[in-house]
Parts: sequence; C-alpha cells; structure tokens
Amino acid sequence: MIEEKEEAIEAIRKKLVGKTLTYKEIFAVMDEIAHNRFGEILTTYFAASGYSKGFTNEELYFLTKAMVETGEKLHFKGIVADKHSIGGVPGTRTTLIVVPIIAAAGFVIPKSSSRAITTPDGTADDMEVLSKVEFTRSEIYEIVKKTNGCIVWGGSFHIAPADDVMIHVEKPLLFESYDKIIVSIMAKKVAFGSNHVVIDLPFGKTVKVHNFEDATILKEKFEFVAKKFDIKIKVLIHKTDEPMGRGIGPVLETRDALSVLERSPDRPYDLEDRALNLAGALLDLCLDSRNKTLEKKIVSEFGSGKAWAKNILQTGAALKKMKQIIKAQGGKENVSSNSLSLSLGNYIAKIESDHSGIIKEINSKNITTTAKILGAPGQKGAGIFLDRKIGEKVKKHETLYTIYSESMYNLREAKESVKNFPVYII
Repeated sequence: MIEEKEEAIEAIRKKLVGKTLTYKEIFAVMDEIAHNRFGEILTTYFAASGYSKGFTNEELYFLTKAMVETGEKLHFKGIVADKHSIGGVPGTRTTLIVVPIIAAAGFVIPKSSSRAITTPDGTADDMEVLSKVEFTRSEIYEIVKKTNGCIVWGGSFHIAPADDVMIHVEKPLLFESYDKIIVSIMAKKVAFGSNHVVIDLPFGKTVKVHNFEDATILKEKFEFVAKKFDIKIKVLIHKTDEPMGRGIGPVLETRDALSVLERSPDRPYDLEDRALNLAGALLDLCLDSRNKTLEKKIVSEFGSGKAWAKNILQTGAALKKMKQIIKAQGGKENVSSNSLSLSLGNYIAKIESDHSGIIKEINSKNITTTAKILGAPGQKGAGIFLDRKIGEKVKKHETLYTIYSESMYNLREAKESVKNFPVYII
C-alpha cells in the first residue's frame, strides 16, 4: 500500500513536468483517489497536472480504464444505449426527453448522470426534483428491468469513484480540462455497460468549448477512446450561442423538459429539436446493430431515426415511459410541468431592460454565476427564466429575465451581482 502511494506521488511529479505516464502509474493514482487515500491536496495536484500539457490519447485510454477498474460495473445484455453532453451550457436539459424516447423504442438506456460541475445544475440535480436518483447496483438493475431505462446519479454506488472525488476538487474553479471531460464521460459509459453512445458537443463564445477546431479535436479523442472499448459512438457538434429552453435551475429546467414531453403549446421548441437530433442519432446507431428487418421496417415507416423519435414523442409514448421511470425511481408518476410540487422560490425579481433593442448575445457564464448566487442547485426552486432569447425584441423597462430564490439574502445578492455579470447584450 505504501509502495503504491509512493508510485502514485511520483506519477504526479512526472505529469506536472509534462512527462507521459504508463497504465501502471495511472492505475496507482486512480486507486489512491478512488479509495480516498490521497487527500484533497494531492488529488488537486493531479487534476491540475493535465491542464497545461494535457494527456496523450493512450493516456486518456489508461485513465478511463483505471477509473472503471477501481469501481463497480454494471452489465446488461445486447444493445445498451446512452447519451451524454459535455456540459457547460446552462439549461438544455435534453436527457429527460431523450431517455424516455429511447426506452419507449425498446432499447435499454441506463443513464448515469452528473450533479452540477460547471453549470447551475446537472441532470441528476434535475431528476431529483421528480424522484430519487441514488440507488444500489441491484436497485438499478430492477428499475431498468421494469422500464428499459433510468436516470440516476453515477456517484451513488461507487461507479468510477475517482471521478467524483476529482469533480469535488474542481468545483471551486468551475472548470474541467477537455481531457478530464472525455475521461469522466467515457468511464461512466464503460462502467454502465454502454456500447452505443451519442455525445452532445456544444461549442460557443461563452460555453466550455469556444470554437469548432477544439470541438473537432475533442470529437476525435472521444472516438479514439470509444474504439478502445469497442463502443459505437456518434459525436454531434453544435454551435451553441444560448441555452435551449428558457429555464435555468433544477425546477425550471425540469418544467421545460416535461412540457416538451407533454406537447404543451408553450414548450421550448429549440430544446425539443436538440433532443430529437440526439435521440434520432442514437436510434440510428442502435438500429444499425439490430437485425436488418427492424431497420428496414423503421426506415420504411418513418424514414429516419429522428422521424421515429418524433413519432414516439408526438404519440405520447415518451411521456408515458417517463412517468414509468419516475414511478420506478420512487417518484409520483402523475407529475406534470405545472404541478404544485414543482414550485419555484418565493423570492422573485424581474430584471428589466434599460433600453430598447434586439437581443444580440446571451452570456452562459454569467447565467451560471447568477443562478449559483440565487442558490442553485441546492435550492431546487432557485434559478432564472429567460423572458427573451437571441433575436427577440425588447422595449425599455420590459422584462429581460426573471430570477427566483428560496432566500431573500440570495435574491438580494443576485440583484446586485447582475450589474457586474450582464446576461444580455442588446
């Protein structure tokens, strides 16, 4: 044990000066972190060691493998689908729409989701508004057996445990290196037994990845690691200038997703379209591995995976499936986007425009800062509703966005902070 710790410390020294690590060295580090033998200081040094020089593709594979091998794993038969976003965009809660679509199509999709890292909330924080998200391994098997899918927090039962420890030390900076994003996502996919994966990779001025060139490099790294684990993968690169949907924060984002499933007239159509793109790509990927009879039937009837996904959404099959998943995870299946249980914070303020014009930009980083000041994700009812999106007109003294908090103190702080962290450029 002492020898392994010394080897792990020496590996960090090597990485800090830009040297390449072997699998044995990387495993030693992951094992120490996974079993909480390193402490925050050494863990932070390792998390920081890859920021400047980064890791080679081979090291990314080693990191992913070691992260998986030092935790528990799930095993499912046949095609196991999954979808994941690299994050960094507040709002855009597509998982709550994609998972029930794929499960309703008959494919297994055990979704391991994260809590907030660089945004006001993660998918696990949002799903927690509807049901429990922390389960044992055997409980997850039971939920998936009943419904074909689940949306759970991956850190609840020792799955890729080193990842959650590293996320904890990265949180204060609201920052993840690109290489850490790849390892974090792929380790969870491998540990959950996924073999057909779609990655949502947004890029834009105020999100994690700023340009198409960097997005392309990330895409190639994802494909390299996926091939090592025999995973069929599709990486969808999207230019993203604003959140999909209007709600930011656990309750508001959950309401947006449910309104899409419910086909509400005032649902966010941009969120729906992004979710259908992802679900369609994942269905295409899964169909390609199924018997050709089913693939021909779907192509003949719908034309594409996206059209099939849209049909599942329009017929109400996705909503029905989501309610089954919510019930299986201990929630109330009769929940809706306007349920009283999905209540917002009682402390509310409307932020008005000081001049007329058209919305030119929305700053995702400043949205995140403001939503966190309001209390998200700890306060489920805290967050921001975007009354205006890019391209929409606003008059002087009209509402740009509405902020919610469960604390008068948080609301007061946020109202002061928005002067220094403007959400809109008009």
